[in-house]
Amino acid sequence: MAQAGGMSRTQRIRSIVGGSAGNLVEWYDWYAYAAFALYFAPHFFPADDPTTELLNSAGVFALGFLMRPIGGWLMGIYSDRHGRKAGLALSVTLMCAGSLMIALTPGYEQIGVAAPALVILARLMQGLSVGGEYGASATYLSEIAGEKHRGFFASFQYVTLISGQLVALCVLLLLQATLGKGALDDWAWRIPFLLGGVLAVTVFWLRRGLVETESFQNIEHQAQGPRSGFWKLLTEHPRETITVMFLTAGGTLAFYAYSIYMQKFLVDTSGFSKEAASRINAAALFVFMCLQPLVGALSDRIGRKPLMVAFGVLGTLLTYPIFIALEGTRDALSAFLFVTAALVIVSGYSAISGVVKAEMFPAHIRTLGVALPYAIANAIFGGTAETIAFWFKKGGWQQGFYWYVTAMIAISLVTYLRMRDTRRHSLILED
Repeated sequence: MAQAGGMSRTQRIRSIVGGSAGNLVEWYDWYAYAAFALYFAPHFFPADDPTTELLNSAGVFALGFLMRPIGGWLMGIYSDRHGRKAGLALSVTLMCAGSLMIALTPGYEQIGVAAPALVILARLMQGLSVGGEYGASATYLSEIAGEKHRGFFASFQYVTLISGQLVALCVLLLLQATLGKGALDDWAWRIPFLLGGVLAVTVFWLRRGLVETESFQNIEHQAQGPRSGFWKLLTEHPRETITVMFLTAGGTLAFYAYSIYMQKFLVDTSGFSKEAASRINAAALFVFMCLQPLVGALSDRIGRKPLMVAFGVLGTLLTYPIFIALEGTRDALSAFLFVTAALVIVSGYSAISGVVKAEMFPAHIRTLGVALPYAIANAIFGGTAETIAFWFKKGGWQQGFYWYVTAMIAISLVTYLRMRDTRRHSLILED
């Protein structure tokens, strides 16, 4: 096993880059489903109107999230007992299988109900994968980083998470520009899933060569030490578990509302073309991605809590006005500025969410502590964001979704105000 102890700064950065590259491919595979839903929904979920087709595809997207708590539970324990890099390798294997299944599944016209059934199975596999990926990558990056720059380096989890989404959008823009709408509607939407499967195979071998963290090596050498487990998490760390769930709820809902759902919102509500909506979303996400290390570095100087509180306050006050403004805008630049402003606010949560959770748990149960409560909150609030938004729209009260997002951010704000600053009380320092 490669050793992490006594690592130089260069070795540490190389390990972070190596771990992040795999994270990028994982999230590219996950987000390709959302980015191309406008094109493949009629093939697997044929309906009488476009909104119903999108609602059905969003329902399957949400179903994948329901598997994330199971993935966080099983793979969190696996990573705590067998190593962070072992968990990362297993997660990318499941993601690869799910992507290839979507790429190769015939449409509804060819095999009937078996088509949506196979897509659902693929998303369940990918849900298991991402459920384990988040906890393992957040733990790995937080542990491999040094104390002084932990927020900065750990922020690259969201850099690569956003990069995965951005790459999926760039692939979409490239296919739109080179093949055109007809080809995308017919068959070219399969290309990104095939590409994701191939890249995942490459990442599997990359992750097998990662350096293991010193935190895991220390607990591995304790033969009679405590072991990770579901009941241990609930009985020994109930406060931290509940805190992770509530601090995640508003942040993950806001993130998915302004990233995943926003592409459909700009088409279905604001009236932009699919191509224009993709460009607006990609540009805003690029700014968002670049901002993450800056916010992470800021948290190393002023603490994690002030940034999360800033997100909570601004998100509560400005979510409704931003959505209302986006409803009426027909100008691409204005839409870009509004979406970017929303994502800048969300950065107070996204850039440091992984390290905050990792700093709350001891090493022997850290991956499970990060992964499981996060995945539960993510499934309830993040995975259902699109579905709830479309339900409100079909019910004739679209603005109800804006109030829903606002309320959940406000609930998370209460958690931010009550919790300790994890930078000053980090359990990683005790490993």
